[in-house]
Amino acid sequence: MTTRVFGLAQSNALLMRRNLLTVVYAVGVPLVPLFMLAATPESTGKAGAVPLSLCLLMALLFPVYYNLLSMFVTRRDELVLKRLRSGEATDAEIIVSMALPGVAIVFVVAVIVAVVAAVLGFGLPINPILLVVGLLLSCATFAALALWTAAWTRNAEAAQLTSAPVLLLATMGSTRAAFPEGAQPWLDLLPGAALEDVVRVAWFGLEPGILGTEAVTWSATWGEAMPALGYLLGWTVIGVLLARRAMTWEPRD
Repeated sequence: MTTRVFGLAQSNALLMRRNLLTVVYAVGVPLVPLFMLAATPESTGKAGAVPLSLCLLMALLFPVYYNLLSMFVTRRDELVLKRLRSGEATDAEIIVSMALPGVAIVFVVAVIVAVVAAVLGFGLPINPILLVVGLLLSCATFAALALWTAAWTRNAEAAQLTSAPVLLLATMGSTRAAFPEGAQPWLDLLPGAALEDVVRVAWFGLEPGILGTEAVTWSATWGEAMPALGYLLGWTVIGVLLARRAMTWEPRD
């Protein structure tokens, strides 16, 4: 099973590398918020958490979410998925192999971001294990949402429109500071806000939330990040359930 999944994932990664525009979006765009980090005069977690989480969010939205969405829809219309399902590969293996290249890019971007952040004086994550757990759960969240979006996306061109609701939900959560204070508890439930909370806690040891500034110990970071991890898990479950109900492996009539 593992050999089959990685074999399919290598083929998907090769196809991704052949598309220059996809590579630019997957690797280049997520690093743009680093310019915000470089322009931040105050080397504190409160100032650095937003651009750092934006980098990781962009990596999740493009190589994981949008790439999986467009890849699934394109291969469904070209009957590639139908042919794969007629072989030995299971549905889960096909999906995992399609998502793996994007997940790998997320962690490559995370390493680059960590190096740049350390050079700029923002330090390395105080709890890297928590950050890895948060990124893995975020990858599962956006992969599930990609499959759900694919269920009601007729073709690859339509993905530019059908992806808008998820992109909006993600970015609204990451820009919650711009919304009225009364709306922020609701925005905390969104995946972008949950990711920012994980970054704030795992990287800087600060309490979650845009107003959270009190430092916590390494052991306490797990408890502080638990609500955000729960929100991400909830979005993953919702995405999987919706996708299973509506997803099709062959072109729609």
